Amino acid sequence: MSKFAKVSVVITAVVLTVLMIGTTAMTAVLVIRQEKIDNLMSSFLGNVEDPAQEDDVVIGQHYTIKSTTQISDAYKSGDTSKLDDRDKETLAMAKDILKEIITDDMDNFKKEEAVYKYLTTGLKPTTNILTVITDTSNDNDNPHDVLKNKSAVCVGYATTFRMFMQMLDIQCMVVHSSTLGHSWDLVKLDDGCWYHTDCYMDSDSGNYRNFNMDDFACSQSGHEWNISFFPSASGKKYNYLMAVCKEIKDIYAIPKFVMEGIKNRAPAISCTFKNKIATPEDEALAKYMVEQLDNTLSGTDKYYSSSQWTTNESGEYVLCYFFTFNDEGTNNLTDKQRDKIDDRINKVLNEYKFFENAYN
Repeated sequence: MSKFAKVSVVITAVVLTVLMIGTTAMTAVLVIRQEKIDNLMSSFLGNVEDPAQEDDVVIGQHYTIKSTTQISDAYKSGDTSKLDDRDKETLAMAKDILKEIITDDMDNFKKEEAVYKYLTTGLKPTTNILTVITDTSNDNDNPHDVLKNKSAVCVGYATTFRMFMQMLDIQCMVVHSSTLGHSWDLVKLDDGCWYHTDCYMDSDSGNYRNFNMDDFACSQSGHEWNISFFPSASGKKYNYLMAVCKEIKDIYAIPKFVMEGIKNRAPAISCTFKNKIATPEDEALAKYMVEQLDNTLSGTDKYYSSSQWTTNESGEYVLCYFFTFNDEGTNNLTDKQRDKIDDRINKVLNEYKFFENAYN
């Protein structure tokens, strides 16, 4: 595929995303940016009031965060007499899933990770062109529709994750963004700390980028929320990237470390440095090394990679890389199908002198 063709496809995708209100992300790049798009849409639709509550909050002017404690309580007590038929069906589906993914030897962190993996790799983001205006009776914003249809909007991911956590006796809350354009979860683990987990943002990739974040990492990934109402997330122990973190010699070992991660098809990797990053010059060198590596890696269509700097509990610099491998979705298209689409897009763009008008 020509460089011009690739650029055309990317530009066209961005234009369509902006025009379509609530367009669901179809690639890892768009999924990561979905919350910013939702926030822009909420701003476009007008001022919204951010209620200091967890449930009965409307997201995107359409999806309501609803409590499911009646289901989790019935699961723990074994008494389903107070459930209606819909809730009984939800409970039955949820029980079957937990039997499949949860084992007796798991601690709460492993249980949470199992649910995260199920939701991020076993479901798909709702693929209606307009996710705010659905064309079926199923909104996929609640555990019943999510588990039955194997598809979800952000509210569906968040409420289903919370339901599973509550069934497993793990404290969990659904968080909504300040602009009421997005929702995700806060979970409290065995260290007594809260962590942010956003299954929707990691859907299709399951690369742990939005798994068990502290407040700083969550805000860095574009999330905004009512910090006065929701509990502070300060934990690092159960962040996946801290658990898999390796020590490498110095910043010049970064390229080999990253390429090994790609070779091993790791969803995410992280490292600290034996020769510590301790001076402004070290920081500048490390930043330049990662920028150059990211520019090089961005030239492939076999995977998507992104990097992020953070610190561990000791205050050491930690370099994190996230990978999404292009094995599904549009990547199942043949070269002939891709070329035909690219040619059609290029023909239309040239006809309307898109690039000439865009830069004049």
